[in-house]
Amino acid sequence: MIIWNEIDTVLLDMDGTLLDLNFDNYFWHDYLPLKWGELRGIDAESAKRQLMPRFINTAGTLSWYCLDFWSEQLGIDILVLKSDIGHLIKERPHALSFLQFLKSMNKQKSLVTNAHQSLIDMKFKRTQIGSHFDNVFCAHQFGHPKESLEFWKNLQESFPFNPSNTLLIDDNIDVLRTAGEYGIQHLFTIAQPDSCKPARECDEFIAIKSFAEFSNAESSNNTDPTLDG
Repeated sequence: MIIWNEIDTVLLDMDGTLLDLNFDNYFWHDYLPLKWGELRGIDAESAKRQLMPRFINTAGTLSWYCLDFWSEQLGIDILVLKSDIGHLIKERPHALSFLQFLKSMNKQKSLVTNAHQSLIDMKFKRTQIGSHFDNVFCAHQFGHPKESLEFWKNLQESFPFNPSNTLLIDDNIDVLRTAGEYGIQHLFTIAQPDSCKPARECDEFIAIKSFAEFSNAESSNNTDPTLDG
């Protein structure tokens, strides 16, 4: 449960939290292997077998989230390929209502994302979330991903906040663990980041099934409805 009068700052992830992770999952698991394979005269499954170990070895690092890195490594323009399937970029249900709810509560709202700046720009053009933030912080500007304590230290240097009075919502469990280690007290995850995949079980953090549980709440200092986790 959230007691909103204990929250001053709300930090929100983008992909898998406010936006449907289906776009990103489909791109890395299906579309990129297909197109990369075509350039090399191999089928998508063969390409996937070659690419997946490289993805796994890079996961959790800043390079994993860097479009320039992958464009150079794979010899293909990642941003152009992502634009090809831009129609898959969409808000998760009730995400916009939730952002409006936070505004009505006069909460400081910041986007904190590992996404490359060019991808942030693309997704802001494709959705309506961009206008709702007081600040937008990209891991690349700090030189560390959110999975690193250095990200949170650098974030606080740029944007002073009280971890005890801060709420972070992120679909990435590793990010939440690191944020908790840094001292952020209110940590929530997303039950179903990808609309095309089943909801996942999470015992470590409370999992939000629908932002409607927030947006339907009254703008008051009372506790909001219990979130299923």
